[in-house]
Amino acid sequence: MYLRRSNYGADMARRFVYSRWDGSQRGFDVDADFLMEQITDEVIHHGDVDAALRRIMERGLRTPDGRQMPGLAELRDRIRDRREEISESGELDGSLAEAARELADIIDEERHAIENARDNATRSGDERRAENANAAADERQMRLDLLPDDLAGRMQSLQSYNFESAEAARRFDELSERLRSEMMQQIVDRVAEGMESVTPEDVQRTKEMLSALNEMIARRDQGEDPKFEEFMDEYGDMFPDNPETLDDLLESIARRMAAMQAMMNSMSPEQREQLARLSQQFMDDMDLQWQMDQLSSSLQAQFGSLNSESSYEMSGDSPMSMSQALDAMAEMGRLDELEGMLDAATSPADLAEIDPDKIRETLGDDAASALEQLSRLTNELIEAGLVDRVEGRLELTPRGLKTLGTNALRDLFSSLRQDRTGQHQMSAIGQGHESAYDTKPYEFGDPFRLDLHQTIRNAIARQGSGTPVRLSPDDFEVERTEHLTRAATVLMVDLSMSMPMRGNFLPAKKMAMALHTLITSRFPHDFIGLVGFSETAREITAAQLPEVSWDYVYGTNMHHGFTLARKMLAREHGTKQIIMVTDGEPTAHITSRGDVFFDYPPAPETLEVTLKEVLRCTRDGIRINTFVLDATASLDRFISQLTKMNGGRAFHTTNDELGGYVLEDFIERRQRVTRRRAG
Repeated sequence: MYLRRSNYGADMARRFVYSRWDGSQRGFDVDADFLMEQITDEVIHHGDVDAALRRIMERGLRTPDGRQMPGLAELRDRIRDRREEISESGELDGSLAEAARELADIIDEERHAIENARDNATRSGDERRAENANAAADERQMRLDLLPDDLAGRMQSLQSYNFESAEAARRFDELSERLRSEMMQQIVDRVAEGMESVTPEDVQRTKEMLSALNEMIARRDQGEDPKFEEFMDEYGDMFPDNPETLDDLLESIARRMAAMQAMMNSMSPEQREQLARLSQQFMDDMDLQWQMDQLSSSLQAQFGSLNSESSYEMSGDSPMSMSQALDAMAEMGRLDELEGMLDAATSPADLAEIDPDKIRETLGDDAASALEQLSRLTNELIEAGLVDRVEGRLELTPRGLKTLGTNALRDLFSSLRQDRTGQHQMSAIGQGHESAYDTKPYEFGDPFRLDLHQTIRNAIARQGSGTPVRLSPDDFEVERTEHLTRAATVLMVDLSMSMPMRGNFLPAKKMAMALHTLITSRFPHDFIGLVGFSETAREITAAQLPEVSWDYVYGTNMHHGFTLARKMLAREHGTKQIIMVTDGEPTAHITSRGDVFFDYPPAPETLEVTLKEVLRCTRDGIRINTFVLDATASLDRFISQLTKMNGGRAFHTTNDELGGYVLEDFIERRQRVTRRRAG
């Protein structure tokens, strides 16, 4: 079978599952607000915008229409799948093995012809003829017996052999020509593309091209005009990828030469030796080799080794020509380089350095579109004013903090059961009876007390002066109303190690952000304070809340938490309450000397001082409502004492329902107080 050049890359691409862009597919379009929705839980959980974006990079984004955009993890999987597909597509020495099998068949045909000639001479009855035929047959058989075992040695030895069989001689000449063409092809393929069925004239033109290329490099190195355009006018047909600059051209050649070296590295020492001997036998051109060496030296200085030290295992059964093997090695090199770039990316900005065309060529249009979207994540958030870069790290802006809380609030309300949300319509929240003498943009659920003057101003600012003035819902401005009642709330959140261990930390923190957003947006005159407690307790500001994490210490110090909360509420007026979220009983307290005392199971003195602080809260008119996660019998007993002493309520819930329960209870209590005061 003739060895012929084939379009290996195109053949493989047709078997690959990722389609080329044909104009009918939809691209990705993820804006900053949609992106913030997707990283809300990540940022709330870990308090690190950079880390949240890295996780989005890894797993990919969900698009507004519900599709999943591939992330770096999926792209790496595609690279591994593609690499495996190539490795199973053929064997590197397939063409040499096939040539060796054909040569063995030619030798067998020659041996049969020798014996036939001997037999014919014997049957002729001419003793002299038979004697000469026997001598000639013995000599030929002996020469065949003494042939080397390897292909290159056999081909060289048979060049001077006088075949008995005309058919065997013809087949040997054809095999020699095919191998000569294959050796010429691998020389040309090192530097040029798209040349099929290479002829001696093609080799001569390649040599001329190499001479012109080396001269062009020399002119550039000397600071002269390399005359790249003139070179491309003469030899551009040898480079179908149409390089636009000399550097582009040299990089393309460097990659092909590196692929050739990778192919050689992937062969066994015996295979490499066979190829080298065949190349020397059929392509003994000192000038061509000198030109190649000159070019290799220049490319090494400019581009280094690329993937020339790589080697790949090819496990397929189909024989591959040199050209096919070279294409396979070149693509393997591109896959390695691409995987290295993906592995090195630690931020979306790093992805902008990867050429999307390389992604598109290797992994498909959806991968290229995804990479471009992922590379813009940081800029999208910065340009929208949601994050800012401070001392090398991303931090939420006030607007970003508000957006995060709003997303948390919306998520929790959307997860409530329909029968519960139906009882607490948001339209009643925030509706007061006295004007606060200022306005606010209309939001769904606000009482529609339209401030016409400010609404028209908004429309004019949006569309410019002139009539008629056309209003849109975004222009609506309503009177801000002031509640007749005021409430003060301190949210106490357990930050001990048991919270993340039991999966309770994220739901608790998300609830805290949602509650803070609910109160500051719907009840702007109310007070909301935040206290985190573990071994000790600390006050947390709204700006600090996204970065709050659990404490790597033992202890659940409710005593200290209640003390801080009571002092915070002492400065406030109106209805006062503490909302506590915990999954453990009190195991620590502050001693009279100011030290922290810890013991587990809870020491009697810890329970005593904690309940004394509960009593102080009760005397100050502070109600304590407790949301209990993963309750134990001892925790239940303590909470029962607390509620009996304080008059507050206890809710046993799960982490997936925590946020909904807290928000519902707060709204219901807030509305009940408002109705009672109004009445």
